[in-house]
Amino acid sequence: MAKKDLADVIGLPEDLIEPESLTRELMRIKIRRDKRKWGKVMTIISGFDDTVDVKALAKKLKRQLGCGGTYDPKERTIELQGDHARKVREFLIKEGFPEENIDVV
Repeated sequence: MAKKDLADVIGLPEDLIEPESLTRELMRIKIRRDKRKWGKVMTIISGFDDTVDVKALAKKLKRQLGCGGTYDPKERTIELQGDHARKVREFLIKEGFPEENIDVV
């Protein structure tokens, strides 16, 4: 079976399909810290659009940082246990997100 282009599968002309790298440049990722019960710190990452697999990204982050966490599929956010804002920013840059579009609040 021949390999099909994305344009053939979707039925749209190729010039209307945005590559993933372009959509990543349009995202504004926010990394913030939140204090929870008993003074525990959570790192919350938000601003992902539908092209990013938030569940897989959360899994990679938890493994890389050695921490627990979760993701919210409705809000498209990732919550990590602990203060990992700087490390998360570095990780996202290595994953191909533009540095200027990542804000640490």
